[in-house]
Amino acid sequence: MTRVALYARYSSDNQRDASIDDQFRICREQAKREKWKIVGTYKDARISGTSMILRPGIQALLQDAQAGQFEIVLAEALDRISRDQADVATLFKHLKFAGVPIVTLAEGEINELHVGLKGTMNALFLKDLAAKTHRGLRGRVEDGKSGGGLCYGYRVVKGLDERGDPIRGDREIHPQQADVIRRIFRAFAAGVGPRAIAKALNDDGIAGPDGKLWNDTTIRGHVKRGTGIINNELYIGRLVWNRQRYVKDPSTGKRVSRLNPESDWIITEVPELRIVDDELWQSVKTRQRAIAETRVNLTAAVRAHHQRNRLNGARRPKSLLSGLIFCGCCGGPYSLRSADRFACSNHTSNGSCSNSRTIPREELERRVLAGLKDRMMAPEVAAEAMRAYAEETNRLNRQRRSSGDAWRVELEKTDRELEKAVDAILAGIPPLKLKDRIEQLEARKAELTDLLADVPDDKPDLLPSAAAIYARKVTKLTEALNRPEERLQAAEALRLLIERIVLTPGPERGQIDAVLYGELGTILNWVEQQAVGNASKNNTPGGGLTGVSVSVVAGARFEPACGLTKDCGRCSPLVVQGRPRRDGCARCATLSA
Repeated sequence: MTRVALYARYSSDNQRDASIDDQFRICREQAKREKWKIVGTYKDARISGTSMILRPGIQALLQDAQAGQFEIVLAEALDRISRDQADVATLFKHLKFAGVPIVTLAEGEINELHVGLKGTMNALFLKDLAAKTHRGLRGRVEDGKSGGGLCYGYRVVKGLDERGDPIRGDREIHPQQADVIRRIFRAFAAGVGPRAIAKALNDDGIAGPDGKLWNDTTIRGHVKRGTGIINNELYIGRLVWNRQRYVKDPSTGKRVSRLNPESDWIITEVPELRIVDDELWQSVKTRQRAIAETRVNLTAAVRAHHQRNRLNGARRPKSLLSGLIFCGCCGGPYSLRSADRFACSNHTSNGSCSNSRTIPREELERRVLAGLKDRMMAPEVAAEAMRAYAEETNRLNRQRRSSGDAWRVELEKTDRELEKAVDAILAGIPPLKLKDRIEQLEARKAELTDLLADVPDDKPDLLPSAAAIYARKVTKLTEALNRPEERLQAAEALRLLIERIVLTPGPERGQIDAVLYGELGTILNWVEQQAVGNASKNNTPGGGLTGVSVSVVAGARFEPACGLTKDCGRCSPLVVQGRPRRDGCARCATLSA
């Protein structure tokens, strides 16, 4: 029986979650008519069709197609798969190479003609839609109405026009929020920094835009792009629209803002929306210019210093630990606050966290690399981790086999009942009397078939020498970080091993403790699949180890890890699904659980 995979997607606000179910339903009906066996379903909900890069459903489908898990991809229409001309062609090319055709209910089997024609039509549709939307918004802005969104300090005017239709785009000043805006402008003009202003507003219980906490970036924004409270010209009665546009980066699928030429800006005077007088506005602009001049001079001095530093060219990329570091006090991210120090973002941006400890970038990288190499998969920890992993693997396999066996028994029983129903009809019983029962059996059979298709294979055996191989690879990758031609690939490979890094203030002045978390399934899969210095994104870590949650933890501070006068030797506790499996020192056990 031909194996088929179903794909469905929706993105529009006018659609709903049930749209996915509707697409799957009509695809299942087609598969039933063709006598195809459904072995997998893939979906992307609330995700644009103009890029495949950020769509996990289509990426998983492509990966499974290359693994030979099905023979056909079935969808409602080609635009459900993608509206991007290049993406359609790329997907078609990869699936064709894997020997997997695309079949849609609207177009039938997709060929090169569909890819060219439909891809062009979809691209033109998107371009035309964008142009019409832009034209309509421009007309509203020129009439003094909102071009989209609602700025802090205003509220929507609700009402009906002479035809009884809702009034759209009208706003009026929100008195309480207008007072907050004037307070921000006066404080900044008086020399108070954005972070201090944000903290004061948060301390006073004043909600920021969208009800969130105030941040320094909410206040200072970006001068050239006109973002942030102190740069919004609407507060002086000038509506500026089309200042910037968004384009999609083809390599990442993410939107990137681009500043439009000033000649393309649409500016409309709306004096009824003025909140800040000209004198206060100019005072703020004068202080911004002074800050900008100081920053330019400081930046030039820093660059000159780095140019004199011969070792600067051998520095590792800043992104080695980006996005992986979290505060142990508030749970928020740690980020670079200067070129060389990490700090808690919630503390620096809005003062909502009391953790003021910072750590030099190079020191943290050194400690993390030492933790990866010496503690994360130390022989005694690796042995205990693999024992726990084997236990968890066996438990999951038993559970899968038990459920799968029960579903297979029920499926056989359902098939027998369907055969009996057919025999009864052949024996003369009117089909209408059995119609409802047959439909129930057919529906249950389809459900059981889908359930069995999702039962994964048994987990693979563990690699006996994983700890030793891991240590060798991490050592080589650490060395590769200092070679310019290899540093980016080495950094990417090392990042795959880190689940998160938690930084917490220590008991001593200036001390900061760090706990490094890694997921064992990811580590074992990386050991088996990743080439040294060449981390391939196609080899997704943990791809064959789904469902087994075993974490290994390099304990607090890494060096010594437990705060005792010497390393206790037991401070890399093993955590299985959040529960410590091996006691470490009191501090490590507390931070790891």
